[in-house]
Amino acid sequence: MGLVSGIHSTVFMRIIDPKEISTSAFHGYLLGAVAPRPIAFASTIDKDGVVNLSPFSFFNTFGSNPPILVFSPARRVRDNTTKHSLENVKEVPEVVINIVNYAIVEQMSLASTEYDKGVNEFLKSGLTPVPSTMVRPPRVKEAPVAFECKVLDIIAVGTEGGAANLVICEIILAHIDENILDENDKIDPFKLDAVARMGGDWYCRANGSALFEIEKPLRTKGIGVDQIPESIRNSNVLTGNDLGRLGNVENIPTADEIEDFGKKSEIQEMKVRFKNDEESLVFHMHEHAKGLLAAGDVGNAWKALLQLK
Repeated sequence: MGLVSGIHSTVFMRIIDPKEISTSAFHGYLLGAVAPRPIAFASTIDKDGVVNLSPFSFFNTFGSNPPILVFSPARRVRDNTTKHSLENVKEVPEVVINIVNYAIVEQMSLASTEYDKGVNEFLKSGLTPVPSTMVRPPRVKEAPVAFECKVLDIIAVGTEGGAANLVICEIILAHIDENILDENDKIDPFKLDAVARMGGDWYCRANGSALFEIEKPLRTKGIGVDQIPESIRNSNVLTGNDLGRLGNVENIPTADEIEDFGKKSEIQEMKVRFKNDEESLVFHMHEHAKGLLAAGDVGNAWKALLQLK
């Protein structure tokens, strides 16, 4: 057991060497921790024209010029066998990667059943195969997005159970349901209603309150947490996320802006109520700032915190 200090608390970390526990045990930790993971619902075909449809959560996008997707039909941990999808892309180096949303998640899960080779998972899952335009495997009609891909390479990184097989795919055609696009022709995450894989039997639905925005610091250069006054940085109320949001501003409020904000009735009331109790004033002012941060009002959160200078 190791002792690791965080910003606001001390936690005990379990130290695990993957070589000292079973592959299946570490596999469970790995999938539980690296989550949520997008799902590649891959349709493939063998040299005889037999179709396979299987989901893989060892998957992501790795470039846009050329557009590259990589998924890994890893060797089975329990018996070191390979999956039909891997055998198929070796025979016919093409694949359609269908994106899974909540409307088809149960059918996708059913397709993950390890049916015998030759069994059509489209039929078993009740999903509809649609002929692709540029590749031989069909796409899933019900999927909100489908990428027709050619397989550029397959990289095996081991020979034992659990070893990855990186299938590197170049997208040569995309199919996007117009119903998931917003007024700017961008994919609306709420309309997409994507699902992702967690550990064990768990999934994650990317919708509702699970979705939130964080402005990317691409065109601006935030001051950074290191430039936040120590009295704020060491707050017992503000979290690391709160500090990150505060550190994403380019400039802190001016003295005049701080003074004007201090005239607000709620600020004046706090200063009067706790004029003889500095600790309580700090606590309540930080709580007030935390509420402003939660509402996305970073500027006024700064003004509240700087009332205590």
